[in-house]
Parts: sequence; structure tokens; C-alpha cells
Amino acid sequence: MSSILHSQARPEVLAHVAENVRARRQARGLSQAGLSELSGISRRMVIAIETDEANVSLSTLDRLAAALGCSLSELVRPPDAPDNRRIDSIAWRGADPESKGVLLGTAPATREAELWLWSLAEGERYPSEADSENWHEMLLVIEGVLVVEAADGRHEIGAGDFLIFSSAQPYVFANGGGGTVRFVRNVIL
Repeated sequence: MSSILHSQARPEVLAHVAENVRARRQARGLSQAGLSELSGISRRMVIAIETDEANVSLSTLDRLAAALGCSLSELVRPPDAPDNRRIDSIAWRGADPESKGVLLGTAPATREAELWLWSLAEGERYPSEADSENWHEMLLVIEGVLVVEAADGRHEIGAGDFLIFSSAQPYVFANGGGGTVRFVRNVIL
């Protein structure tokens, strides 16, 4: 699950990520270099994340979470939030303000399940790296046409239709028509 976490205005979620990564790293007694080695992320990127100076990919957050022994949702939720499953944080923004991924909440699965509400403006794309084995995505299109491009082909999903697929492969979400496409995304880990 990967794309750049960015926007014109700095999203609050990046401040949450900075604080949560730093606190979890320190609680585990890791240096920034140690976290870099465990996660496979450069020390420079770890420092930039902890100082809220990095636009970070969702796949990078997944790797940090695995190295810190937590979930992506634990890194993006407000540090002072009660330990509940409702998150409701924008974790991805496209170039157009209509394009965004909102992590609504999580529920337990083998490890965790994530519930997202996504929208992509006309012409917008969300490319993702392959997730780990056994990850799956369940998509339900609410409005518009969503195109999913993956190793097994190109899938067009219209409003009211859905797609379930293994995300252990690179894939792309794209707006397949005019106007904004809106869809619900469940990531099952």
C-alpha cells in the first residue's frame, strides 16, 4: 500500500506519525540508525519522519510499523486518542483536493483490517508497491468508475460493484471516467 502522503497544506497526520514513530522507537530502546537497519529505510528518512519534515509513502509507514512491532493505524492515529478503532485521518492526498484516502478505522483480522474511504478526481492515479504475502483488498465503488491495474489485468468497477484481490503485487487505482470516483477500501492483513 504505497503512495506519497502529501498535500499543499501539511496534513496533521504527519505530526502524529512523527510523534508516534519517535515514541515507539525510544520505547524499544532503538537509535535512529537501529530503526533504519530494522526497517530498511534510510537513517536520513527516519530523521525526516521524526522531525515532521518528510512526505512519506504508505509502504514506508508499513515497514516502520513492522520494525516497531505495531500497525500502520497505530502510527497515524493521534497519540492522545483513546485506544479505539475509529481513526478518521487523511493519510493520502493527490494533486487535486478531491483526491484523498481517509483511514476510517480498523478491526482485528489475522493482524488487522483497515477501512478506508477514497476519492480520486478525474485523471488522478494511485500507484502502489506490492504488499506482503496474504494481504488482500476489498473495494466497493460508491460513485464513478474505478480502474484497478494489476498483474492479472485491468479491472473496471462501476458504482455498486466491487473487486477483491491480492495486493501482494504492484497495482494502480485510477479514475476511469469523468468526475470524481469514490470507493470504500478494506485492506485485510
